[in-house]
Amino acid sequence: MNSIVYASNTVGTGNHDWLQTRHYFSFANYYNPERIHFGMLRVLNDDIVAPESGFGMHPHDNMEIITIPLSGSLWHQDDMGNKSTIQKGEIQVMSAGSGIMHSEWNKDVNTPVNLFQIWIYPRTRNVTPRYQQIEIASLRVPNSLYQILSPNQHDAGVWIHQNAWIHMGEFNKKSTQTYTLHAHNNGVFVLVVDGQISIDQTELHTRDAIGIWNTKDISILIQSSATLLLIEVPMN
Repeated sequence: MNSIVYASNTVGTGNHDWLQTRHYFSFANYYNPERIHFGMLRVLNDDIVAPESGFGMHPHDNMEIITIPLSGSLWHQDDMGNKSTIQKGEIQVMSAGSGIMHSEWNKDVNTPVNLFQIWIYPRTRNVTPRYQQIEIASLRVPNSLYQILSPNQHDAGVWIHQNAWIHMGEFNKKSTQTYTLHAHNNGVFVLVVDGQISIDQTELHTRDAIGIWNTKDISILIQSSATLLLIEVPMN
């Protein structure tokens, strides 16, 4: 088993007044040649968007873009005609494919939005752009990992054009969780949203992360309470 630890105090940061952001991989003005990507996982940003602020209309192509709000709500609009609000308890995915324009805006006058934005390279280029948004609270299994994204449009959660899976888990008691990878050439990126865990004798705290590959499964020790985000992707 191989692993890389991404300690919370070593990730890239940016403060743009209206946007406070943390980059687990090189992005915008943050560049670390040793942290360009983890396999097909290109971007994981932890963003806080100020009230009445956001990202104006901008383009994307050939990327699977996933948004998971942790608090607050975000208004989405794109050139496919989609207009919607995404909030905590939901997940949104855009397959940018051959090209898409979209904007994201915090319309609330008082409350900031905290969200994870995840970019995953697609297995097929220039697909027809698509948009999907679902409520994931019904998928939640207390004190267990549950799937919110996969490559299969008939499976639980949203789907993307890549052999990738995303799971979350909210735990309020000590336990050990085993996660089995779906393919031998995949790795898994584990982010501690909050709480404390240990994997292979490596202790991880709030907003720490670890990338693991060359293993069939991983064992996660939940110390007391924790919220986790697991992203499994092909390594090449």
